[in-house]
Amino acid sequence: MKIAVIGATGMVGSRVVSEASKRGHVVDAYSRSGKTVEGAETALPLDLGDTAGVAEAIGSHDATVITAVSGRTGSYADDVANHRGLIAAAPSGRFLVVGGAGALQADEETRLKDTPDFPAAYKAEADAFSEIYDAYRTSSGLEWTMLAPAPAIAPGERTGRYSTELDRPAGEAISAEDFAVALVDELEEPAHAGRRFTAAN
Repeated sequence: MKIAVIGATGMVGSRVVSEASKRGHVVDAYSRSGKTVEGAETALPLDLGDTAGVAEAIGSHDATVITAVSGRTGSYADDVANHRGLIAAAPSGRFLVVGGAGALQADEETRLKDTPDFPAAYKAEADAFSEIYDAYRTSSGLEWTMLAPAPAIAPGERTGRYSTELDRPAGEAISAEDFAVALVDELEEPAHAGRRFTAAN
């Protein structure tokens, strides 16, 4: 497959590039800086706020992974606006959005972000990803999937083993390497079209 990774220089994006390229896929790496990413065929500058550019990337690849998060260096409101803009643009092509664990359900009525012990430091990001997920969930005519990590994700070991759930955490933690495995597995064998799922070790 020909795969685009938007946000390719980040913790998850760089590992998706590596995982996909090792499986023999052709990967184009997009980031704000356009920096070279190991395993990528090309490296190109692209900001998630460039709706036309993102839509073009989606339309010109077999599948696209969007891992970019503006709020970590700017405003999470930008992330919400960027995804709403992309939904309105109705790109033609399959894409997978990396979501946030805090927007997952703790139970049928409550999201993790609204539980008493949820860390305040992650509340703004969780609120944003709740809005983003709701925007995709209520959209139509798009080939989207969202994959959210476990509540704890960090660089670690690639085991190739993970568990999945729909909308609720599948476990407490996942390595960034195994999260990339789950992402590429979904690209190769789509099982969650128009849905959100989550992965954990």
